Amino acid sequence: MGERLEDLMKSVLEDIKNQEYKQAYLFFGEEGYLKKQYRNKLLQAWNPDGDTMNESRFEGKGIDVKEVISLGETIPFFSDRRIILLENTGFFKNQCPELAEYLNNLPDYLCLVFVEDEVDKRSKMYKAVKSCGRIGEFARQDEKTLMRWVLGIMKREGKQITQRDMEHFLSKTGTDMSNIEKELEKLLCYTMDRSVITGEDIDAVCTTQINNRIFAMVQAVAEQNQKKALDLYYDLLALKEPPMRILFLLSKQFRQMVLAKKMAGEGAAQSEIASKLGVQSFVARNLLSCARAYSTEELEQAEVDFAEAEEAVKTGRLQDVLSVELLIVKYSSSGR
Repeated sequence: MGERLEDLMKSVLEDIKNQEYKQAYLFFGEEGYLKKQYRNKLLQAWNPDGDTMNESRFEGKGIDVKEVISLGETIPFFSDRRIILLENTGFFKNQCPELAEYLNNLPDYLCLVFVEDEVDKRSKMYKAVKSCGRIGEFARQDEKTLMRWVLGIMKREGKQITQRDMEHFLSKTGTDMSNIEKELEKLLCYTMDRSVITGEDIDAVCTTQINNRIFAMVQAVAEQNQKKALDLYYDLLALKEPPMRILFLLSKQFRQMVLAKKMAGEGAAQSEIASKLGVQSFVARNLLSCARAYSTEELEQAEVDFAEAEEAVKTGRLQDVLSVELLIVKYSSSGR
């Protein structure tokens, strides 16, 4: 196991403050924003002047391990450290025995940072880094953490927002912290002369992520607001979103609605449903709200209809744009 995220962040900052570093760091997980932040903190601390002579970067699959080791064995030029950054190498998923072996006996001057999306914790590479360095998993942050983070930034900027409008903001941005930061920057600029941020401000400047547009379309379908549902569908098509991807995401939303409805029927709490589905708490609440418009049988039938529509498109019996349109019309009609 790597360190808990909060502990890892604290440990890295302590390492920087005390200038006592591990020889290898591995940051992995889905949350790219935080991985990038902590990667940059280390690189900045090690190499504040941006010296390219003693810092090397490798990215992607197919990296020559012998070249990395050869570079690691090269004594730094007028510096205490040689820094090697390796990103998305796949070394922690595939076998890389040479580098794993090298990690067991690194030269004192060498500092390595690995940044990966996925790792196999049973791999020799993972175990080697664990024995000589620090490992941290940067998972997608939960709703409360994201809200706390956004509120912290807003407070520093002298802004206020209601809980409901905060949920609305996150429902548009999704959970990717890089995207949240970008949308928040737009929002703060837009409301520069005001202290309270409103839902209208959010709608005026924040871009809705594709997945969240799909959910808005599902909501319109469930509310039997056929015009709005079709308008949102045509918007997605105008954004060059493939109809089959829209169908896939539509099917996923209905599948989540089935599960949410069944779990609620068995007495599960909203937080439990959110955890099971891997979504934020307010998303689970919205799913349950949409699911109330249908019986369990209707939701299960929808899944069958979506699968049949996909098959009809693949076999050429139905045009892709039309297939999704017909499903939207069917499930947004009051006389289903």
